[in-house]
Amino acid sequence: MIVAGLAAAAAMGGTGRWLQAPAAGWATAALVYVAWVWVVIGGMDPAETKSHATTEDPSRATTDLLILVANAASLAAVAVVVMDSRQGDGGTRLGGAALVLASVALSWMLVQTLFTLRYAEHYYGGENVGGVSFNQDESPQYTDFAYLATSIGMTYQVSDTNLENPRIRREALKHSLLSYLFGTVILAATINLVLGLAA
Repeated sequence: MIVAGLAAAAAMGGTGRWLQAPAAGWATAALVYVAWVWVVIGGMDPAETKSHATTEDPSRATTDLLILVANAASLAAVAVVVMDSRQGDGGTRLGGAALVLASVALSWMLVQTLFTLRYAEHYYGGENVGGVSFNQDESPQYTDFAYLATSIGMTYQVSDTNLENPRIRREALKHSLLSYLFGTVILAATINLVLGLAA
């Protein structure tokens, strides 16, 4: 992830666009991380999910740091492209807007992936398994936790699942507040930027 991000940043810098290099590096690193995680967990059944969630989840400090970096990187990408868009032709400006959109979208996907891992760890970790009712008889797998994370990430609330554990409710509260911040500040700024660049 880090190597891919540094390589992408160096490649962008090699084209003379050093202001956009951090956004390109971040987008590439986020893409590699998200793709790698989903290649590993995407096909896991409930038993594999339980085993993986209780042994492989990144530490809380690491995931919190990645979540903060994802949001900061999205804001930074928007700010840098706004500054850089004043110099350059239409093609350069549109390329910068595409980079911002990619950076924001990949940051959003990274946040949902990290919360997917965290919900699974909270569900299967600890003494009492459970805490989320998915209204099904079989135990949940990662795709069920992705459904929960994506629902909160898109709507700031749960849909047809019930949160039955205070620890998971606290995570959902953090997730929904972060998603609201992400949605209102970052995406609104990005949309305004893209509309301004395309005009």
